[in-house]
Amino acid sequence: MPSKTYFITGGAGFIANALIRRLVPDHQVVVYDNFHRDTLSASDLNDHPDVRVVKGDVLDTDTLTRAMQGADVVIHAAAIAGIDTVIQNPVTTMRVNMLGTANVLEAAHINGISDRVLDFSTSEVFGSMAFRSSEEDETVAGSAGESRWSYAVSKLAGEHLAKAYHKQFGLPIVTVRPFNVYGPGQTGESAMQGFIRKALNNETLSIHGDGNQIRAWCYVDDFVECLLRCLESPEAIGESFNVGNARAVITILGLANAVCRVLGSNSTIEHVDALSADIAIRIPGVEKAEELLGFKASVDLDEGILRTAEWFRKRTP
Repeated sequence: MPSKTYFITGGAGFIANALIRRLVPDHQVVVYDNFHRDTLSASDLNDHPDVRVVKGDVLDTDTLTRAMQGADVVIHAAAIAGIDTVIQNPVTTMRVNMLGTANVLEAAHINGISDRVLDFSTSEVFGSMAFRSSEEDETVAGSAGESRWSYAVSKLAGEHLAKAYHKQFGLPIVTVRPFNVYGPGQTGESAMQGFIRKALNNETLSIHGDGNQIRAWCYVDDFVECLLRCLESPEAIGESFNVGNARAVITILGLANAVCRVLGSNSTIEHVDALSADIAIRIPGVEKAEELLGFKASVDLDEGILRTAEWFRKRTP
């Protein structure tokens, strides 16, 4: 492909870092981030000659719009996420995820982005019972007043607005709905990285609730591969895609046991009170991504755990 300039909001995050690694040195990358969560600074990408860093917030419309000038592709990965953070800061969650997305879309429109605008949504738009959910299934807003659902509602609003910009202004939108992405470099709150970190030190693994919640886990390299196909395929424009690994399905309790087994850990497992309303089942239907993009996840759960643990081992004093 010819060299392009990629503008990535939330570019300091772990998914963005895995994507940036695939983009350079063939392309230029502009990272736009407030560095609330930061995988970039400790990586070799921080000083890469093809990576330019702009410290900014998606709520700052003027700085955002100026920083985006000259970009060919926009990838909007900035968001408030993580159950603990969302519950404690529902107002910030909705402001950043809704108004921030509106600002990114308007900035892309003003700057005449004509190649691709990739927007990150979430699998949580399918509600608490998402079993092999397809992109055409009805989305769910959740009960009003339950802080847990402020994240899903805010991301769903962003999806609707992205589709509106595509229909009204022809903005080349693609929406992805990640299903439990994990891997090296992950920061913040995640059952997977929390279990791995503690298992490596033989510490107790804590499970919120009974542990019967079912998830499908997608290794970050698989996720990035699908993102690249979304960025390159003309058929992707105007579409939404579930991105996950429908083979790597396990309960949270099963995941804790699997992490201990794969890593040979002596950790014990304890159950603690649930933080909030939870999602019982989250398993994607992935046929659309396979049919339109030729994408199918390839990294199985045990291999993904081993790769992620190796990354943490190298960074443990």
